[in-house]
Amino acid sequence: MPPFDMWRTREKGALTEINPCGACPVRSLTVCAALEPEELKRLADIILTQRFESGHALFSEGDPADSLFNVTVGTLKLYKLLPDGRRQITGFLGTGDFLGMALNETYSYSAETVTPATLCRFPRRKLEGLLEEFPKMQRRLFSMAANELAAAQDQMLLLGRKTAKEKICSFLLMLSQRAAHRGQKENPVYVPMSRADIADHLGLTTETVSRTFTQLKTTGVVSLQEGSKILVADMDALYDLAEGA
Repeated sequence: MPPFDMWRTREKGALTEINPCGACPVRSLTVCAALEPEELKRLADIILTQRFESGHALFSEGDPADSLFNVTVGTLKLYKLLPDGRRQITGFLGTGDFLGMALNETYSYSAETVTPATLCRFPRRKLEGLLEEFPKMQRRLFSMAANELAAAQDQMLLLGRKTAKEKICSFLLMLSQRAAHRGQKENPVYVPMSRADIADHLGLTTETVSRTFTQLKTTGVVSLQEGSKILVADMDALYDLAEGA
Protein backbone atom coordinates (compact mmCIF):
# COMPACT_ATOMS: atom_id res chain seq x y z
CA MET A 1 0.00 0.00 0.00
CA PRO A 2 1.55 3.35 -1.00
CA PRO A 3 1.71 6.31 1.39
CA PHE A 4 -1.46 8.38 1.28
CA ASP A 5 0.50 11.61 1.45
CA MET A 6 4.09 12.63 0.80
CA TRP A 7 5.81 15.95 0.75
CA ARG A 8 9.25 17.45 1.07
CA THR A 9 9.93 19.04 4.38
CA ARG A 10 11.68 22.01 2.76
CA GLU A 11 9.08 24.14 0.98
CA LYS A 12 9.78 27.44 -0.75
CA GLY A 13 7.22 30.20 -1.02
CA ALA A 14 7.44 33.50 -2.86
CA LEU A 15 8.91 35.38 0.09
CA THR A 16 9.86 32.85 2.77
CA GLU A 17 11.69 29.57 3.17
CA ILE A 18 10.42 27.19 5.87
CA ASN A 19 12.72 24.84 7.78
CA PRO A 20 10.35 22.36 9.45
CA CYS A 21 13.21 20.66 11.33
CA GLY A 22 13.64 23.75 13.47
CA ALA A 23 9.95 23.75 14.42
CA CYS A 24 9.61 19.97 14.86
CA PRO A 25 7.72 19.41 18.17
CA VAL A 26 9.50 16.10 18.87
CA ARG A 27 13.03 17.10 17.85
CA SER A 28 14.32 16.79 21.43
CA LEU A 29 13.57 13.04 21.26
CA THR A 30 15.16 12.38 17.89
CA VAL A 31 18.62 11.91 16.42
CA CYS A 32 18.46 15.57 15.33
CA ALA A 33 18.35 16.89 18.90
CA ALA A 34 22.05 17.75 19.09
CA LEU A 35 22.13 19.92 15.97
CA GLU A 36 22.38 23.71 15.80
CA PRO A 37 19.96 25.75 13.61
CA GLU A 38 22.39 26.02 10.69
CA GLU A 39 23.07 22.29 10.84
CA LEU A 40 19.34 21.59 10.89
CA LYS A 41 18.98 23.50 7.63
CA ARG A 42 21.59 21.24 6.05
CA LEU A 43 19.73 18.20 7.32
CA ALA A 44 16.37 19.50 6.05
CA ASP A 45 17.80 19.55 2.52
CA ILE A 46 18.05 15.75 2.41
CA ILE A 47 14.88 14.79 4.33
CA LEU A 48 11.69 13.49 2.82
CA THR A 49 8.72 13.44 5.20
CA GLN A 50 6.27 10.63 4.59
CA ARG A 51 2.89 9.68 6.04
CA PHE A 52 1.56 6.13 5.97
CA GLU A 53 -1.66 4.35 6.86
CA SER A 54 -1.59 1.53 9.41
CA GLY A 55 -0.46 -1.81 8.02
CA HIS A 56 2.01 -0.30 5.56
CA ALA A 57 5.24 -2.27 4.99
CA LEU A 58 7.98 0.33 5.27
CA PHE A 59 10.63 -2.17 4.17
CA SER A 60 11.14 -5.94 4.25
CA GLU A 61 14.02 -8.11 5.38
CA GLY A 62 16.49 -8.40 2.49
CA ASP A 63 15.50 -5.12 0.82
CA PRO A 64 18.35 -2.73 -0.07
CA ALA A 65 19.14 -0.67 3.02
CA ASP A 66 19.19 2.65 1.19
CA SER A 67 17.21 4.75 3.71
CA LEU A 68 17.00 5.45 7.43
CA PHE A 69 13.95 6.76 9.25
CA ASN A 70 12.97 8.82 12.28
CA VAL A 71 9.47 8.29 13.69
CA THR A 72 7.73 11.58 14.46
CA VAL A 73 4.15 10.29 14.85
CA GLY A 74 2.71 6.81 15.30
CA THR A 75 3.78 3.27 16.18
CA LEU A 76 5.71 0.72 14.12
CA LYS A 77 6.65 -2.92 14.64
CA LEU A 78 9.90 -4.61 13.68
CA TYR A 79 9.90 -8.33 12.97
CA LYS A 80 11.68 -11.30 11.46
CA LEU A 81 10.09 -14.31 9.77
CA LEU A 82 11.25 -17.86 10.50
CA PRO A 83 11.62 -20.34 7.63
CA ASP A 84 8.35 -22.04 8.62
CA GLY A 85 6.45 -18.75 8.41
CA ARG A 86 6.29 -17.96 12.11
CA ARG A 87 6.90 -14.34 13.05
CA GLN A 88 8.94 -12.86 15.89
CA ILE A 89 8.27 -9.21 16.57
CA THR A 90 11.54 -7.86 17.93
CA GLY A 91 10.23 -4.47 19.02
CA PHE A 92 7.77 -1.62 18.74
CA LEU A 93 8.89 1.90 17.90
CA GLY A 94 7.21 5.23 18.57
CA THR A 95 7.80 8.97 18.57
CA GLY A 96 11.48 9.86 18.42
CA ASP A 97 12.75 6.38 17.56
CA PHE A 98 15.22 5.79 14.75
CA LEU A 99 15.28 2.76 12.45
CA GLY A 100 16.87 1.39 9.33
CA MET A 101 20.48 1.06 10.48
CA ALA A 102 22.15 -1.90 8.77
CA LEU A 103 25.57 -3.48 8.98
CA ASN A 104 25.36 -4.69 5.39
CA GLU A 105 23.68 -3.47 2.23
CA THR A 106 20.29 -5.00 3.07
CA TYR A 107 17.86 -4.70 5.99
CA SER A 108 18.07 -7.58 8.48
CA TYR A 109 14.43 -7.20 9.60
CA SER A 110 11.06 -5.93 8.36
CA ALA A 111 9.20 -2.81 9.52
CA GLU A 112 5.46 -2.16 9.34
CA THR A 113 3.21 0.59 10.70
CA VAL A 114 0.86 -0.39 13.53
CA THR A 115 -0.99 2.94 13.45
CA PRO A 116 -1.02 5.78 10.92
CA ALA A 117 2.49 7.18 11.11
CA THR A 118 4.68 10.06 9.97
CA LEU A 119 8.39 9.52 9.43
CA CYS A 120 11.39 11.53 8.28
CA ARG A 121 13.27 9.59 5.63
CA PHE A 122 17.04 10.04 5.21
CA PRO A 123 18.93 8.74 2.15
CA ARG A 124 21.59 6.53 3.70
CA ARG A 125 24.60 7.78 1.75
CA LYS A 126 23.74 11.44 2.21
CA LEU A 127 23.16 10.97 5.94
CA GLU A 128 26.47 9.14 6.32
CA GLY A 129 28.14 12.15 4.71
CA LEU A 130 26.52 14.55 7.16
CA LEU A 131 27.45 12.36 10.12
CA GLU A 132 31.10 12.88 9.24
CA GLU A 133 30.52 16.64 9.35
CA PHE A 134 28.33 16.64 12.47
CA PRO A 135 30.04 14.53 15.18
CA LYS A 136 27.38 15.55 17.73
CA MET A 137 24.75 13.84 15.62
CA GLN A 138 26.97 10.80 15.25
CA ARG A 139 27.37 10.54 19.03
CA ARG A 140 23.61 10.89 19.45
CA LEU A 141 23.08 8.06 16.98
CA PHE A 142 25.55 5.84 18.81
CA SER A 143 23.75 6.56 22.08
CA MET A 144 20.42 5.55 20.55
CA ALA A 145 22.01 2.36 19.21
CA ALA A 146 23.29 1.56 22.71
CA ASN A 147 19.77 1.99 24.08
CA GLU A 148 18.51 -0.42 21.42
CA LEU A 149 21.08 -2.99 22.56
CA ALA A 150 19.96 -2.63 26.17
CA ALA A 151 16.33 -3.08 25.09
CA ALA A 152 17.31 -6.25 23.18
CA GLN A 153 18.93 -7.65 26.32
CA ASP A 154 15.77 -6.93 28.32
CA GLN A 155 13.77 -8.69 25.61
CA MET A 156 15.96 -11.79 25.94
CA LEU A 157 15.23 -11.91 29.67
CA LEU A 158 11.54 -11.38 29.02
CA LEU A 159 11.34 -14.26 26.54
CA GLY A 160 13.58 -16.67 28.37
CA ARG A 161 12.77 -16.47 32.06
CA LYS A 162 9.32 -15.01 32.69
CA THR A 163 5.84 -16.52 32.87
CA ALA A 164 3.00 -15.31 30.65
CA LYS A 165 1.62 -13.01 33.35
CA GLU A 166 5.07 -11.62 34.13
CA LYS A 167 5.64 -10.96 30.43
CA ILE A 168 2.35 -9.09 29.99
CA CYS A 169 2.90 -6.99 33.11
CA SER A 170 6.49 -6.20 32.09
CA PHE A 171 5.25 -5.19 28.64
CA LEU A 172 2.68 -2.77 30.09
CA LEU A 173 5.33 -1.26 32.36
CA MET A 174 7.69 -0.83 29.41
CA LEU A 175 5.03 1.03 27.41
CA SER A 176 4.22 3.22 30.43
CA GLN A 177 7.88 4.08 31.02
CA ARG A 178 8.42 4.90 27.35
CA ALA A 179 5.45 7.25 27.40
CA ALA A 180 6.82 9.02 30.48
CA HIS A 181 10.23 9.39 28.78
CA ARG A 182 8.54 11.07 25.81
CA GLY A 183 6.63 13.48 28.04
CA GLN A 184 3.34 11.68 27.43
CA LYS A 185 0.78 10.40 29.91
CA GLU A 186 2.00 7.12 31.40
CA ASN A 187 -1.33 5.91 32.80
CA PRO A 188 -3.62 4.87 31.22
CA VAL A 189 -1.15 2.97 29.05
CA TYR A 190 -1.58 3.36 25.31
CA VAL A 191 -1.53 -0.11 23.71
CA PRO A 192 -2.22 0.31 19.95
CA MET A 193 -0.90 -3.10 18.91
CA SER A 194 -3.15 -6.14 18.47
CA ARG A 195 -3.23 -9.16 20.77
CA ALA A 196 -1.59 -11.14 17.95
CA ASP A 197 1.24 -8.60 17.73
CA ILE A 198 1.76 -8.72 21.50
CA ALA A 199 1.81 -12.52 21.35
CA ASP A 200 4.44 -12.55 18.59
CA HIS A 201 6.52 -10.08 20.58
CA LEU A 202 6.38 -11.96 23.89
CA GLY A 203 6.58 -15.51 22.57
CA LEU A 204 3.01 -16.38 23.57
CA THR A 205 -0.17 -17.43 21.80
CA THR A 206 -2.91 -14.92 21.09
CA GLU A 207 -5.23 -16.92 23.35
CA THR A 208 -2.77 -16.72 26.25
CA VAL A 209 -2.43 -12.95 25.83
CA SER A 210 -6.22 -12.48 25.86
CA ARG A 211 -6.64 -14.82 28.84
CA THR A 212 -3.93 -13.02 30.83
CA PHE A 213 -5.47 -9.60 30.20
CA THR A 214 -8.81 -11.01 31.35
CA GLN A 215 -7.19 -12.29 34.56
CA LEU A 216 -5.59 -8.91 35.25
CA LYS A 217 -8.93 -7.22 34.62
CA THR A 218 -10.84 -9.66 36.85
CA THR A 219 -8.44 -9.14 39.76
CA GLY A 220 -8.75 -5.36 39.41
CA VAL A 221 -5.14 -4.67 38.47
CA VAL A 222 -6.13 -3.10 35.14
CA SER A 223 -9.25 -1.97 33.30
CA LEU A 224 -9.73 -1.66 29.55
CA GLN A 225 -10.64 1.76 28.17
CA GLU A 226 -11.59 3.17 24.79
CA GLY A 227 -8.92 4.30 22.38
CA SER A 228 -6.59 1.30 22.88
CA LYS A 229 -5.82 2.32 26.46
CA ILE A 230 -5.36 0.21 29.58
CA LEU A 231 -5.76 1.88 32.97
CA VAL A 232 -3.49 0.45 35.66
CA ALA A 233 -5.37 0.65 38.97
CA ASP A 234 -2.35 -0.29 41.08
CA MET A 235 1.07 0.37 39.55
CA ASP A 236 2.90 -1.18 42.53
CA ALA A 237 0.92 -4.38 42.11
CA LEU A 238 1.82 -4.41 38.42
CA TYR A 239 5.50 -4.10 39.32
CA ASP A 240 5.22 -6.99 41.77
CA LEU A 241 3.47 -9.19 39.21
CA ALA A 242 6.11 -8.35 36.59
CA GLU A 243 8.85 -9.50 38.97
CA GLY A 244 6.99 -12.65 40.02
CA ALA A 245 6.34 -11.44 43.56
